[in-house]
Amino acid sequence: MTTRTVDATQELAAFLRTRRERLNPDDFGLPSRRRSRRTPGLRREEVAELAGVSIDYIVRLEQGRGLRPSADVVEALSRALRLGPDERVYLFDLARQRRPRNADKPTTAAVPPLSRLVADLSPLPAMLMNHRYDILAWNGEMARLLMDFDTLPPGRRNAMWLCLMHPRIREFYVDRERVVREGIAHLRAAWAAHPEDKALTDLITEFTTHDEEFARLWAERDVKVNGRGDKVIRHPDVGELALQFEVLMPLEDPDQRLLIYRAADDESQSALDRLCAR
Repeated sequence: MTTRTVDATQELAAFLRTRRERLNPDDFGLPSRRRSRRTPGLRREEVAELAGVSIDYIVRLEQGRGLRPSADVVEALSRALRLGPDERVYLFDLARQRRPRNADKPTTAAVPPLSRLVADLSPLPAMLMNHRYDILAWNGEMARLLMDFDTLPPGRRNAMWLCLMHPRIREFYVDRERVVREGIAHLRAAWAAHPEDKALTDLITEFTTHDEEFARLWAERDVKVNGRGDKVIRHPDVGELALQFEVLMPLEDPDQRLLIYRAADDESQSALDRLCAR
C-alpha cells in the first residue's frame, strides 16, 4: 500500500463504506421486510434515509466521485452512521469542513518553554512530541524508562517507529497490539488533519510497506485520539511496570503534545523509583 498524499475523496468514500458496513441493522429498528441482506451493515438507501439525503448522493460519495459534502450533510452522516467523537472530527477533516488547527507548518523542534517544562516535570517521566509522534524533547526519567533517545538518529526519534521497528521496544509493551492499534488510530486522525504534511505521509508509507501489522490495522480505518490511558511495560532492569499516561496540548503550540507517565500502583512506583535513581 502506498500513501503518497491524502486523497480526501477516496478516503472519504472508503471511510463511509467501512462505517456503514460495521453497523447492525437490528439496532435501528428497521422494518423486517428490509432485513433480508447478503452484505454486512446497513444498505446505502438506509443510510440515505437516516441522513436525509438521496440514495444517489450516498452512491456518489461512496464511489469517490468528487463530491464535497457540506457541514450540514457531514453532521447528518455522522449521526446516521453513529460515529464516535474522533470519527466525527475525522469525517469533517476529510470533507474539509473544519477550520485547520494550524496555519503554520508542523513543528519539528521543541519550543524552549516546553523543553524546560519537560525537564521541570522530573521525577515524572515526560516527553514532548508533535502530531507525527516525533519525539522533540524528553527528561532523564523518560530516557531511563524507555531508552536514551540521544543514541538514535534524529529521523528515528519517533514513538511509532520505535514501537514498530526497534528490536527492543517492539517487545516492550505487554499489550502490544492495543498500543499499536491506538497509535495508528491517532496517526489516521493526524493524517486527515494535516493533508499537506509530506513527512507524515512518507512515514505512513514506510510503515504500511514494511510492517504487515501496521498495514492490516491501518486498513481498518479506526480513528481515536487518546488523551489518557494505561500501559504495562516489561523493563529489562526493573521488570513489569503498570503506568498511567496523560497527554496535554499547549494552547500556544497545539501541534505539540506533552506526554507524562505516572505509576499506576505502589509496586510500579517502587520499581520506577529504583529505575530513576540509577
